[in-house]
Amino acid sequence: MRIEEIFEVRPSRRQLEWQRLEFYGFIHFGINTMTGREWGVGHEDISLFNPVKLDAEHWVSMCKNAGMKALILTCKHHDGFCLWPSRYSEHTVANTPWKQGQGDVVREVADACRRQGLKFGVYLSPWDRTEASYGEGKLYDDFYVHQLTELLTHYGEIACVWLDGANGEGPSGKKQYYDWDRYYETVRRLQPQCVISVCGPDIRWVGNEAGHTRQEEWSVVPRFLRDAEKVAEKSQQADDGEFSRSLNSMDEDLGSRKAIAQYPDEDWVWYPAEVNTSIRPGWFYHQEEDSQVRSGSELFDIYLNAVGGNGTFLLNLPPNPEGVIVEEDCQALGDLGSKITRLNDVNLSLGARVDVSSNQEASQENMEGLLNSAYSEFVWRPAEDDTEPWVQLTLENEVTIDTIMLQEQIQLGQRVERFEIWAIGGDQVEWTLLAESSIIGYKKILRIPVTWLDRIKIVFKQYRGYPTLKHVRLLHLGEKGNSSLTKE
Repeated sequence: MRIEEIFEVRPSRRQLEWQRLEFYGFIHFGINTMTGREWGVGHEDISLFNPVKLDAEHWVSMCKNAGMKALILTCKHHDGFCLWPSRYSEHTVANTPWKQGQGDVVREVADACRRQGLKFGVYLSPWDRTEASYGEGKLYDDFYVHQLTELLTHYGEIACVWLDGANGEGPSGKKQYYDWDRYYETVRRLQPQCVISVCGPDIRWVGNEAGHTRQEEWSVVPRFLRDAEKVAEKSQQADDGEFSRSLNSMDEDLGSRKAIAQYPDEDWVWYPAEVNTSIRPGWFYHQEEDSQVRSGSELFDIYLNAVGGNGTFLLNLPPNPEGVIVEEDCQALGDLGSKITRLNDVNLSLGARVDVSSNQEASQENMEGLLNSAYSEFVWRPAEDDTEPWVQLTLENEVTIDTIMLQEQIQLGQRVERFEIWAIGGDQVEWTLLAESSIIGYKKILRIPVTWLDRIKIVFKQYRGYPTLKHVRLLHLGEKGNSSLTKE
């Protein structure tokens, strides 16, 4: 596939809408919460499940206050315990002391999300260590599709089905080879705008659970990456810690021109990355980890690298056995939320005059759309004969910044490969190189030394076909640093 075809690859509507959410939560909760395990072995004593203080409204409000736009619930983990009263299993909340068997965690979380304006997603493990038919091929696939259908038809709009590829042996010693195509067809038929994540065609796992992001996160990657997490022989089969924290440097370059040259005959698809990690070392709650909760500052750093590196950010928040998100986690989430609010509310570029080297899509009169993120359909692109296009902002007043946010119009593909940012401040007459970077994609957040300026120019040095720009934002978030333009 030639690069001229690759830069025309574009996101689907469902992919675009999901990426615009940017940041969303994961709730790992179930029988593992009660036993203190990360992975249950199946057939646990479900009479242990009695989260007497469970308040789904509080879970959702904590997520909303942290800046999240959606919440994904582990409706069933590998142990097979269902957080809803499934008709196809006895291993469910219906057979626990909680609410005398009348409770439904999925219902409570779905309804709370809807009331508070968050999208709702479901995690349904393909591996079920309790179900007797696991390992028996179609018989188990029928069982799995029945449960998937329950979740997709009983709880309103489902925005995401999150699938992992964990895979072990069934009771007979046989391995189950999941009928992924059948699962996808079920989702597409029942919830057409729902994204299918990780072991699915819409959203890609970044490759680790440590919060690490690549220097260049391309959304257009080889098609075979859609199968990377669902090969049984390479699946995760134990919660050994190594799998979740490992990085593979061979996968660091997925979409550059060098990578394209390595796969000249491969089809390329829009498959954006999701960065997922937990607020604690574990995915389920463990009291001994109360002192190891990530701080708001550390989480904000991951957020900036993930959302500001052309990915989305999925953060796990595990409630305790009573069903409560404990104070340590709530404090970190509150601090994170205040930082994200400032990031989204401050825009020092508003009111600037916008000049461009050339202009093909937008008129000079409406270039202020570049400074206002409310204009989601705005796009600037240069003329076809513009060999080194640039966009310049002349500010009404001198400002101090330490962060620059840029966005491409990804409805037209991911195109920018390298750009530079130049600035002038005070009495200076010469442009000074402030920063340089590679890709932009959906969003690029550049953190720079504290800099005082009144003019800034973005120069596009390398791109595929032509560059686009939909939003520029200048901010001062309070980061420390030095710069040749720093005002004394």
